[in-house]
Amino acid sequence: MGSLALDPDRSDEVKSFPALRAQMVKDNIAARGVRDELVLKAMGEVPRELFLPAKLREFAYEDSPLPIAGEQTISQPYIVAFMAEALMLKGGEKVLEIGAGSGYAAAVLSEIAADVYTVERLGPLAEKAAVTLAELGYDNVHVLHGDGTKGWPEHAPYDAIVVAASGPQVPEALKEQLKIGGRLVIPVGADQRTQELVRVVRFSKDEYRSEDIADVRFVPLIGEEGWATAKGETTPVRRALRPVAPDQEALVRNLADAAESFPSIEGADLSPMMERIGSARVVLLGEATHGTSEFYRMRERITRDLIVKKGFRFVAIEADWPDAARVDHYVRHFQYPPSEWTAFARFPTWMWRNTEVRDFVSWLRKHNGTVEKTKRVAFHGLDLYSLYDSIRSVLNYLDEVDPASARVARERYGCLTPWQRDPATYGHAALTGSYPTCESDVAHALTDLLAKRRAYAEHDGERFLDAEQNARLVANAERYYRIMYYGSRASWNLRDSHMFDTLKNLLAFHGPDSKAVVWAHNSHVGNAAATEMVARGEHNIGQHCRKEFGAQAYLVGFGTHSGTVAAASDWGGPMEVKVVRPSLPNSYERLCHATGLPRFMLGLRGRGDLCGPKGLGKERLERAIGVIYRPDTELASHYFQASLPQQFDEYIWFDDTRAVTPLSTAEIAGLPDTYPFGV
Repeated sequence: MGSLALDPDRSDEVKSFPALRAQMVKDNIAARGVRDELVLKAMGEVPRELFLPAKLREFAYEDSPLPIAGEQTISQPYIVAFMAEALMLKGGEKVLEIGAGSGYAAAVLSEIAADVYTVERLGPLAEKAAVTLAELGYDNVHVLHGDGTKGWPEHAPYDAIVVAASGPQVPEALKEQLKIGGRLVIPVGADQRTQELVRVVRFSKDEYRSEDIADVRFVPLIGEEGWATAKGETTPVRRALRPVAPDQEALVRNLADAAESFPSIEGADLSPMMERIGSARVVLLGEATHGTSEFYRMRERITRDLIVKKGFRFVAIEADWPDAARVDHYVRHFQYPPSEWTAFARFPTWMWRNTEVRDFVSWLRKHNGTVEKTKRVAFHGLDLYSLYDSIRSVLNYLDEVDPASARVARERYGCLTPWQRDPATYGHAALTGSYPTCESDVAHALTDLLAKRRAYAEHDGERFLDAEQNARLVANAERYYRIMYYGSRASWNLRDSHMFDTLKNLLAFHGPDSKAVVWAHNSHVGNAAATEMVARGEHNIGQHCRKEFGAQAYLVGFGTHSGTVAAASDWGGPMEVKVVRPSLPNSYERLCHATGLPRFMLGLRGRGDLCGPKGLGKERLERAIGVIYRPDTELASHYFQASLPQQFDEYIWFDDTRAVTPLSTAEIAGLPDTYPFGV
């Protein structure tokens, strides 16, 4: 058959391969007892010659194993078909293959299964298989460079698992990754020279049954639950190599090499990141959505280390000042009674009212209970939406410390009284001239308060800070609701300037040596100058911090490829758990996904080799999901152009993520919807 492929009478050598393939299926597979029509069809579809070195392609359809790189072989076609039939596939399954080799068997399985996850111990083979499969359009095959005896637990459970190497026993890790009813086919033998092909079926959580199928001989299964690692060989790094454009392959490899993979959030070694943060005074921790559990939990983990190991003094979040103040009273054990957990009761309630934030708040209260009162870590809000609550807080404070000033303030804030529950309507009325603006009144209320700073602060510095910040918030919110109708740029800039001014005010209040952690969306904490926001004339808190603090500001972004997210479809709508669409080609997210690492940290400062204009420094798409997620218009609604290394100092990746868990709550009647924008 090899000579037929090179028959000089044939004008086109390649055209002979389909005929050879059909003959192989008929004579060497079907004739030897393989009856499964899905398997026979798949064997007739996959071009085996393209998974071989060019010099061996003439032998592609001989029924024998052939050598490939790494002293490995490509299995004989009959064995591939026989093992595929033993899996008893019906179509549409999720299959795990151990021993990718050239990728040929995975391609055959992908003709039947919905998704094939294949693990290869040898890095060069894994890379070559991933490239070949991608070039041939097998986009439902995912390649991992790693220890096959551990399987690929991130995508378990599997309907079927096939192992193309022999082990001394069936690895427990693979059995555990089977679905109930799933089948595992593997060659097993205590002696590497004598092996039995075994099919294991899982009947329940703890019940497995096995049957011997045939005598076989395979290369040894090397790994933690297989044969010992070969002498002089190191344990492979787990790395998935997913299809990317050919011009991005080197970048993906470099990215994977530079990334610091970690097994879990709690198991992550943050020491390298803490070293990179160094003596920074402000660390801004982002999120690519407002509803992803991993982002919140990783921010909590990093923040705990910053507090315990680096003495950070307060946490400031993208939330209303009065709501955060209630939490602050609780975590710092203030003497006056703390509020019940009623903070964050307006849309979107899930953004801060969730179990992930609650867990951090509980930890912070416990931590503060172990330190002196003056060293307790504070919890503050940066945002300006709480017009109603802030007016009430200022008046309550003045009623207590200066009743005469309280009466004057009531008169001034009275201008806003008709609109407190619907400030957006005030903005429209003031803009159209149907109602006079309250700008002068609220400005005077703030200046009167500040004029008595010393007297009020002597009474209770913490209480005065709260009143001052609420008065500033009212003044800025009044302006915000007036200008929001001019368009997003002016209102966005006012909002982020307010957040930055609040941050500076807090740093001044807590002392010259104080350090701050900021929690906000990527679009706020990343440097806007490195994104398309700059073309729209927008700036953000990250850009202000970079200008003000230089290298003493450390900006951290987050990203994900797929999973679920808590978000609404429309403003004021109910929270839904939505499926996050896989990231788009030509995006930073797709590059990170292509590394195959399920989670990693990546320091970006000083990485000219990786972050230059030919690497990550080239502008690409980046995704941002706020409280609204509309997958149907994702490119227009949720992607923008950015240069990641200029936007952030560090990037944290979670390939697959899950929605936050909201705390059940009833909306407080009468409170306005004061979140006109998504992030």
